[in-house]
Amino acid sequence: MEQSIINFLISFVLLMVGVTVHEFAHGWVAYKCGDNTAKFSGRLTLNPLAHVDPLMTFILPLVLYLSTAGRFVFGAAKPVPVDFSALRNPRRDMVLVGFAGPAANFILAALLSVLWKFIPHYQINGYVLETLISINVILGVFNLIPLPPLDGSRIVMGLLPPGLAYKYAQVDRFGFVIIIVLLWMGVLDWVIFPAVNWVMNLLMLI
Repeated sequence: MEQSIINFLISFVLLMVGVTVHEFAHGWVAYKCGDNTAKFSGRLTLNPLAHVDPLMTFILPLVLYLSTAGRFVFGAAKPVPVDFSALRNPRRDMVLVGFAGPAANFILAALLSVLWKFIPHYQINGYVLETLISINVILGVFNLIPLPPLDGSRIVMGLLPPGLAYKYAQVDRFGFVIIIVLLWMGVLDWVIFPAVNWVMNLLMLI
Protein backbone atom coordinates (compact mmCIF):
# COMPACT_ATOMS: atom_id res chain seq x y z
CA MET A 1 0.00 0.00 0.00
CA GLU A 2 2.80 2.41 0.90
CA GLN A 3 4.53 1.75 -2.43
CA SER A 4 1.23 2.26 -4.26
CA ILE A 5 0.76 5.64 -2.59
CA ILE A 6 4.31 6.68 -3.50
CA ASN A 7 3.81 5.55 -7.10
CA PHE A 8 0.53 7.45 -7.31
CA LEU A 9 2.09 10.64 -5.95
CA ILE A 10 4.89 10.39 -8.50
CA SER A 11 2.34 9.76 -11.24
CA PHE A 12 0.25 12.69 -10.01
CA VAL A 13 3.20 15.12 -10.15
CA LEU A 14 4.10 13.89 -13.63
CA LEU A 15 0.45 14.13 -14.71
CA MET A 16 0.51 17.78 -13.62
CA VAL A 17 3.45 18.34 -15.96
CA GLY A 18 1.55 16.76 -18.84
CA VAL A 19 -1.75 18.61 -18.34
CA THR A 20 0.04 21.94 -17.76
CA VAL A 21 1.90 21.64 -21.07
CA HIS A 22 -1.34 20.52 -22.72
CA GLU A 23 -3.43 23.48 -21.52
CA PHE A 24 -0.65 26.01 -22.10
CA ALA A 25 -0.43 24.85 -25.71
CA HIS A 26 -4.17 25.41 -26.22
CA GLY A 27 -3.90 28.93 -24.80
CA TRP A 28 -0.72 29.79 -26.70
CA VAL A 29 -2.10 28.73 -30.09
CA ALA A 30 -5.40 30.54 -29.40
CA TYR A 31 -3.39 33.66 -28.49
CA LYS A 32 -1.38 33.40 -31.71
CA CYS A 33 -4.64 33.04 -33.63
CA GLY A 34 -6.08 36.24 -32.17
CA ASP A 35 -7.83 35.27 -28.92
CA ASN A 36 -6.51 36.93 -25.74
CA THR A 37 -8.90 35.15 -23.34
CA ALA A 38 -6.34 32.72 -21.93
CA LYS A 39 -3.78 35.48 -21.45
CA PHE A 40 -6.18 37.82 -19.65
CA SER A 41 -7.48 35.01 -17.43
CA GLY A 42 -3.97 34.12 -16.25
CA ARG A 43 -3.92 30.75 -18.01
CA LEU A 44 -1.13 31.48 -20.50
CA THR A 45 1.43 30.10 -18.07
CA LEU A 46 3.37 26.93 -17.27
CA ASN A 47 2.56 27.32 -13.57
CA PRO A 48 0.61 24.12 -12.72
CA LEU A 49 -1.36 25.88 -9.98
CA ALA A 50 -3.12 27.99 -12.59
CA HIS A 51 -4.55 24.87 -14.24
CA VAL A 52 -5.54 22.68 -11.26
CA ASP A 53 -9.09 21.36 -11.01
CA PRO A 54 -9.67 19.38 -7.75
CA LEU A 55 -12.03 16.83 -9.33
CA MET A 56 -10.37 16.26 -12.70
CA THR A 57 -6.74 16.77 -11.66
CA PHE A 58 -6.67 14.83 -8.39
CA ILE A 59 -9.81 12.83 -7.55
CA LEU A 60 -10.34 11.30 -11.02
CA PRO A 61 -6.68 10.16 -11.40
CA LEU A 62 -6.77 8.69 -7.86
CA VAL A 63 -9.97 6.73 -8.54
CA LEU A 64 -8.66 5.46 -11.89
CA TYR A 65 -5.29 4.53 -10.39
CA LEU A 66 -6.86 2.55 -7.55
CA SER A 67 -9.58 0.92 -9.64
CA THR A 68 -7.13 -0.26 -12.33
CA ALA A 69 -4.36 -1.28 -9.89
CA GLY A 70 -2.09 1.40 -11.29
CA ARG A 71 -2.53 0.29 -14.90
CA PHE A 72 -4.24 3.46 -16.07
CA VAL A 73 -3.88 7.04 -14.87
CA PHE A 74 -5.70 9.87 -16.55
CA GLY A 75 -6.75 13.32 -15.47
CA ALA A 76 -7.34 16.79 -16.80
CA ALA A 77 -6.85 20.39 -15.85
CA LYS A 78 -9.34 23.22 -15.99
CA PRO A 79 -9.98 23.79 -19.70
CA VAL A 80 -8.27 26.92 -20.99
CA PRO A 81 -11.00 29.42 -21.94
CA VAL A 82 -11.10 30.12 -25.67
CA ASP A 83 -13.40 32.60 -27.40
CA PHE A 84 -13.67 30.99 -30.81
CA SER A 85 -15.43 34.05 -32.22
CA ALA A 86 -12.28 36.07 -31.48
CA LEU A 87 -10.10 33.81 -33.63
CA ARG A 88 -9.06 35.27 -36.96
CA ASN A 89 -10.35 32.24 -38.86
CA PRO A 90 -12.70 30.51 -36.38
CA ARG A 91 -13.23 27.22 -38.25
CA ARG A 92 -9.59 26.70 -39.19
CA ASP A 93 -8.24 27.99 -35.89
CA MET A 94 -10.63 25.78 -33.89
CA VAL A 95 -8.85 22.79 -35.43
CA LEU A 96 -5.42 24.26 -34.64
CA VAL A 97 -6.35 25.07 -31.04
CA GLY A 98 -7.91 21.63 -30.56
CA PHE A 99 -4.88 19.82 -31.95
CA ALA A 100 -2.37 21.97 -30.03
CA GLY A 101 -2.79 20.20 -26.67
CA PRO A 102 -2.29 16.62 -27.91
CA ALA A 103 0.51 17.78 -30.21
CA ALA A 104 2.33 19.37 -27.25
CA ASN A 105 2.05 16.10 -25.30
CA PHE A 106 3.43 14.08 -28.23
CA ILE A 107 6.29 16.54 -28.74
CA LEU A 108 7.20 16.42 -25.05
CA ALA A 109 7.06 12.61 -25.10
CA ALA A 110 9.33 12.56 -28.18
CA LEU A 111 11.87 14.88 -26.55
CA LEU A 112 11.86 12.75 -23.39
CA SER A 113 12.35 9.58 -25.44
CA VAL A 114 15.50 11.14 -26.93
CA LEU A 115 16.69 12.09 -23.44
CA TRP A 116 16.01 8.48 -22.38
CA LYS A 117 18.85 7.33 -24.63
CA PHE A 118 21.45 9.66 -23.12
CA ILE A 119 21.05 9.26 -19.36
CA PRO A 120 21.93 6.31 -17.11
CA HIS A 121 18.86 4.19 -16.36
CA TYR A 122 18.89 4.09 -12.61
CA GLN A 123 15.68 2.76 -11.08
CA ILE A 124 14.17 6.12 -10.11
CA ASN A 125 15.03 8.21 -13.17
CA GLY A 126 14.14 5.33 -15.49
CA TYR A 127 10.74 4.99 -13.80
CA VAL A 128 10.12 8.74 -13.82
CA LEU A 129 11.07 9.17 -17.48
CA GLU A 130 9.09 6.19 -18.70
CA THR A 131 6.06 7.23 -16.65
CA LEU A 132 6.22 10.82 -17.89
CA ILE A 133 6.51 9.62 -21.49
CA SER A 134 3.55 7.24 -21.13
CA ILE A 135 1.40 9.86 -19.36
CA ASN A 136 1.98 12.35 -22.18
CA VAL A 137 1.23 9.72 -24.81
CA ILE A 138 -1.99 8.73 -22.99
CA LEU A 139 -3.02 12.39 -22.73
CA GLY A 140 -2.33 12.93 -26.42
CA VAL A 141 -4.15 9.80 -27.59
CA PHE A 142 -7.09 10.11 -25.21
CA ASN A 143 -7.76 13.74 -26.07
CA LEU A 144 -7.85 12.98 -29.79
CA ILE A 145 -10.94 10.78 -29.31
CA PRO A 146 -13.73 12.66 -31.15
CA LEU A 147 -16.12 12.87 -28.20
CA PRO A 148 -17.07 16.24 -26.69
CA PRO A 149 -15.55 17.83 -24.71
CA LEU A 150 -12.25 16.17 -25.74
CA ASP A 151 -9.96 17.94 -28.19
CA GLY A 152 -10.77 15.50 -30.97
CA SER A 153 -14.32 16.84 -30.99
CA ARG A 154 -13.04 20.40 -31.56
CA ILE A 155 -11.06 19.17 -34.54
CA VAL A 156 -14.13 17.38 -35.94
CA MET A 157 -16.35 20.44 -35.37
CA GLY A 158 -13.89 22.61 -37.27
CA LEU A 159 -13.97 20.21 -40.21
CA LEU A 160 -17.72 19.55 -40.36
CA PRO A 161 -20.16 21.80 -42.26
CA PRO A 162 -21.63 24.44 -39.86
CA GLY A 163 -25.03 22.74 -39.56
CA LEU A 164 -23.60 19.35 -38.69
CA ALA A 165 -21.00 20.94 -36.41
CA TYR A 166 -23.76 22.65 -34.42
CA LYS A 167 -25.68 19.38 -33.96
CA TYR A 168 -22.49 17.55 -33.03
CA ALA A 169 -21.69 20.21 -30.42
CA GLN A 170 -24.97 19.44 -28.63
CA VAL A 171 -23.42 16.18 -27.39
CA ASP A 172 -21.09 18.29 -25.24
CA ARG A 173 -23.55 18.48 -22.34
CA PHE A 174 -23.51 14.68 -22.04
CA GLY A 175 -19.93 14.13 -23.18
CA PHE A 176 -18.23 13.73 -19.82
CA VAL A 177 -20.81 11.19 -18.64
CA ILE A 178 -20.46 9.22 -21.88
CA ILE A 179 -16.68 9.17 -21.54
CA ILE A 180 -16.77 7.97 -17.92
CA VAL A 181 -19.28 5.20 -18.80
CA LEU A 182 -17.15 4.06 -21.75
CA LEU A 183 -14.05 4.07 -19.53
CA TRP A 184 -15.68 1.95 -16.84
CA MET A 185 -17.08 -0.46 -19.44
CA GLY A 186 -13.62 -0.85 -20.93
CA VAL A 187 -14.82 0.13 -24.41
CA LEU A 188 -12.21 2.86 -24.82
CA ASP A 189 -9.47 0.34 -23.98
CA TRP A 190 -9.91 -1.03 -27.50
CA VAL A 191 -8.83 2.35 -28.88
CA ILE A 192 -6.58 3.84 -26.22
CA PHE A 193 -4.17 1.06 -25.31
CA PRO A 194 -3.36 -0.20 -28.84
CA ALA A 195 -2.74 3.40 -29.94
CA VAL A 196 -0.70 4.20 -26.82
CA ASN A 197 1.39 1.05 -27.26
CA TRP A 198 1.99 1.87 -30.93
CA VAL A 199 3.15 5.42 -30.14
CA MET A 200 5.29 4.24 -27.21
CA ASN A 201 7.00 1.66 -29.43
CA LEU A 202 7.55 4.32 -32.08
CA LEU A 203 9.04 6.79 -29.59
CA MET A 204 11.42 4.28 -28.09
CA LEU A 205 12.87 3.85 -31.60
CA ILE A 206 13.61 7.57 -31.95
